[in-house]
Amino acid sequence: MNEHVVKRLPAVSGTSGWEAISNRSVPAQSLDGDVSADWLIIGAGFAGLSAARRLSQLRPGDKIVVLEAGEVAKGTSGRNSGYMIDVPHNLSSGEYSAASESATTLEISQNRFAIAFAAAAAAEYGMSKRTFDPSGKINAAATARGMKLNANYGQSLKTIGEKHLFLDAREMQAITGSSYYLGGLYTPGAVMIQPADYIRGLAAGLSRKIQIFEGSPVLKLGREDGKWTATSRRGSVTGPKVIVGVNGHIEDFGHFRGRLMHIFTYASMTAPFEKTAGHETWALLPADPMGATVRKIATDRGSRIVIRTRFTYDTTVQVSDRRLSKIALEQRHSLDARFPHLADVPFEFSWAGRLCLSRNHVPAFGEIEEGLYSACCENGLGTVKSTLAGVMAADLATGTHSEQLEKFMDQPKPTRLPPEPFAWLGVNAVIRLQELRAGREG
Repeated sequence: MNEHVVKRLPAVSGTSGWEAISNRSVPAQSLDGDVSADWLIIGAGFAGLSAARRLSQLRPGDKIVVLEAGEVAKGTSGRNSGYMIDVPHNLSSGEYSAASESATTLEISQNRFAIAFAAAAAAEYGMSKRTFDPSGKINAAATARGMKLNANYGQSLKTIGEKHLFLDAREMQAITGSSYYLGGLYTPGAVMIQPADYIRGLAAGLSRKIQIFEGSPVLKLGREDGKWTATSRRGSVTGPKVIVGVNGHIEDFGHFRGRLMHIFTYASMTAPFEKTAGHETWALLPADPMGATVRKIATDRGSRIVIRTRFTYDTTVQVSDRRLSKIALEQRHSLDARFPHLADVPFEFSWAGRLCLSRNHVPAFGEIEEGLYSACCENGLGTVKSTLAGVMAADLATGTHSEQLEKFMDQPKPTRLPPEPFAWLGVNAVIRLQELRAGREG
């Protein structure tokens, strides 16, 4: 019997504001007893639930079971900034544009495929505009360097015929109510989601067709007599094929070890406040990828602002409350610099989320053992990349051939990282240098 023992389980750091203000419509159910299925999916995030939806379309008569270690939307999938971006977004580079025109065009095509899949799910399951809003996003510049980065980005978009619009300081102030920004670059294809609401809505919609067991971590995964068995605390699931959508935790299943970088990013959400100058909602990415991501959202209790700054490379699955508090204080300074009139509005939630990068910016994807498929490593854009990987894993596992799958498969495996502690020292040094270079963009 080929068996993997999972010794390290997912954990969370801080309380995600997205999850805290979200409501679930379907009660949680945990695995209790031994279950047989045609398909087992491990992880109920963007990858796992997208794979489940695709399988339900391709094999409507099959029994599909999803195991989630924690609670739906409380993990990484409910902790991101909520941007589903179509145009290239590469955290490991200093700019947003990809290396070549052909690579850029392919990536845009793949991202839009994933967004269309998500949009169809949002429509089918009745998600509101607050949950899934195709509003586009703005790359905001607060420095001369940021303005130059936006100009270069705009030129790369023009080269491939992508729609975009430059905004001046006056227009940025009209949108945000802040005089902090010198300009912006608007692209219309991005979708803004409330990530916890989206994941919970997706899970609720799928629960009519499949079984989702929460609070049911996989402790052992083994194959015997042509079938895989995942053992949890109070039961097991056995089936011929397994799709793993656990992002960087794929290493804990014995695969891609020493090839994935685990990066924490940090966010805070304000308490609700009364209407202020500017539009009701907007979404800003920094012109420098290492700067501050800022969103204004509308809720039943009033407006809120979500700010995301800072990155750290860690080999752990959690970060300390002390670090969260320290970075939240830095985020307070960033927010006050942009919106001094909100200085009396406190942060209500601060949290960290764990994303996964590979050194050569490729996913951890494919059939990694017989009947075992990986849809992991989203390279900093989990909403889109993990959605795409989940769909592609379902296609691969069912033998559903397509041009989209052929192109997705046509990339190398993640390359090996330097050994520790050299990787930790090197990656954190590069991150800090890039954050310092971002300056007022952060």
